[in-house]
Amino acid sequence: MFIRLPLDRFGGLLFVLALHGAALWGLWSHRLIPTPEDAMTLFVNFIAPPAPPKAEEPRQAPQKPRPIEKPEPRQIVAETPVIAPTDHVAPAPPPKPGPVIEAPSVQAVEAPPAPKAAGPVTLATELSVACPERTAPAYPSLSRRHNEEGVVTLRVELNEIGQVVSARVNTTSSFPRLDEAALAAVRSWHCNPATRNGAPVRAVALQPFKFVLQGN
Repeated sequence: MFIRLPLDRFGGLLFVLALHGAALWGLWSHRLIPTPEDAMTLFVNFIAPPAPPKAEEPRQAPQKPRPIEKPEPRQIVAETPVIAPTDHVAPAPPPKPGPVIEAPSVQAVEAPPAPKAAGPVTLATELSVACPERTAPAYPSLSRRHNEEGVVTLRVELNEIGQVVSARVNTTSSFPRLDEAALAAVRSWHCNPATRNGAPVRAVALQPFKFVLQGN
C-alpha cells in the first residue's frame, strides 16, 4: 500500500534530508565526528581502572574515663613525745605498805548560843534628875485662853551618849496642845548616859509635866 504525498511535501522532505547529509559530511571532514575505531579507543580509555582496596586500619578501642580518686580522710593523731635513748626514765617505786593510822573521831561541838542583846535600862527616877541641860515647856497661848490645865507623862528613850532618840505620850493631859508642848520641850534635853557594868547603855525613863495657870 503506497501513500501518495503531494509534490510540495515530497520536495520539502528531500530538502531536509539533503541538509542533514551535508551537515554530517562537514563534521566528518573536519574530524569533529570520530571514526568507529577512534570512538572505541576513546570509550576504552575513558573508563579508569578500579582503585586498589585500601588496607583497613585497626580500630582502637574507646578509652574508658579514669575514675576520680577521692582524697583519703586524714585523722589527727596526738603524738607522744619521743624519748631519746640517752634519757633514762626510772620507773616510779611501788608504794611501801605502812601502818594504817585511823584518825580519831571528832564529835561535833555545839557552839554556845549568842547572847541576846540587852534592852535599855529603865531609870528608877524621873528623867530630869539625869538631865543637867533641860528647858521647861512653853505654855500654849490658846490653852491659856481656854483655861486648859493638866498633867502629861512622857516615855523618853536615851541613846548611849545621852541624847533623846524617841519620846511619846504615856499619859495624856486630855488636851493635845499641852501634850505637844511637853514633847517639843523634852526632845531638846541633853542627859547623862546610863551605864551598865561601867559601859554606857541605852535607857528609858518617865517624865511628867504639870500645866497650871497662875492665879487659879
